[in-house]
Amino acid sequence: MIKSDQIIDGRVSLIEALNIMDTRDRKLLLICDGGLLQGVISIGDIQRALLGKKELSLSVLEFVRPDITVAYDDDDIESIKAKMCRERIETMPIIDRQNRLIDVIEWNQLFSSEDESNREIISYPVVIMAGGKGTRLLPLTNIIPKPLIPISKKSIIEEIMTLFKNVGCEKFYISVNYKKEIIEEYFSDKKHWKIEFIHEDTPLGTAGSLYLLKNRLNSAFFVINCDTLVTVKLEDLVEYHKTNNNVITVVSVVKRMSIPYGTIETEIGGIISDIKEKPEFVYQINSGMYILEPEALDYIEDNTFTNITDLIERLIKNNKRVGAFPVPENSWVDMGNWNEYLKLVDKFAEDK
Repeated sequence: MIKSDQIIDGRVSLIEALNIMDTRDRKLLLICDGGLLQGVISIGDIQRALLGKKELSLSVLEFVRPDITVAYDDDDIESIKAKMCRERIETMPIIDRQNRLIDVIEWNQLFSSEDESNREIISYPVVIMAGGKGTRLLPLTNIIPKPLIPISKKSIIEEIMTLFKNVGCEKFYISVNYKKEIIEEYFSDKKHWKIEFIHEDTPLGTAGSLYLLKNRLNSAFFVINCDTLVTVKLEDLVEYHKTNNNVITVVSVVKRMSIPYGTIETEIGGIISDIKEKPEFVYQINSGMYILEPEALDYIEDNTFTNITDLIERLIKNNKRVGAFPVPENSWVDMGNWNEYLKLVDKFAEDK
């Protein structure tokens, strides 16, 4: 049956819809009026609005697509399954012939997790930055290197690798420095992972060690920090990267910041020009996950400390395309401090 947290009113703004998706852990909401389906709004719709620099205060009704896919309550289940497979529909609204919303069918209600016949295979190499000391997780990281800290039955780095392996990525490069012997020993008997270690003799930053892969990567590749988990549809991310001919695509996190006071804007002489009560601002922050083209490596110097932000600035100065692919705030966890680590452990405990 329909869950009430899937339904919103058409007067809801885009930013409110994004907030609802975050708090209710939904990627799609149903817009209804008096029980009649007016349309749907998905995280993809909000991503496109952000990329198009649209005002997030606008009503969701302004972004309803005219060609949404639905099924009818008198359709048989096999035809519904076929339509969901054919059009890659994860959430299917079920309506009657008067357009009343009757039910919603989710992909996992009809298909097992093993059914991957319709999934696009992504075979990009994955580079994981695992050379840091993890000082924000002291004293634990005095003993265990951060990539090997457990968050479930697996270490954080294995959870990251599993996300990529599930879409077809097989080759992993792990950049190591601090406690590298422990990390390499940990993976020595895990033959199901295809891993090549990149050794930083001295810390080289979040991009410096990529120089060691120059002339060894001949396709686009993922880069991710070893303490970052991002829930993102990788097929959509890759499509955005390729369609826009980006040299780097940064996965950005849509972060909302509220000021709990009235703010005042003034002109010369202290004359108040505007006052806003408890304004809310929307920013995109760096998640620590990227897609890079091999060309980007030409802008990294050998054996030089380089952060990926330095690399991005160099590319922008050289008129190279650098894009941002936004994801909701609850899609991202940075396990860099104790509070976030404990939240991540709780999340995996709930999901198991």
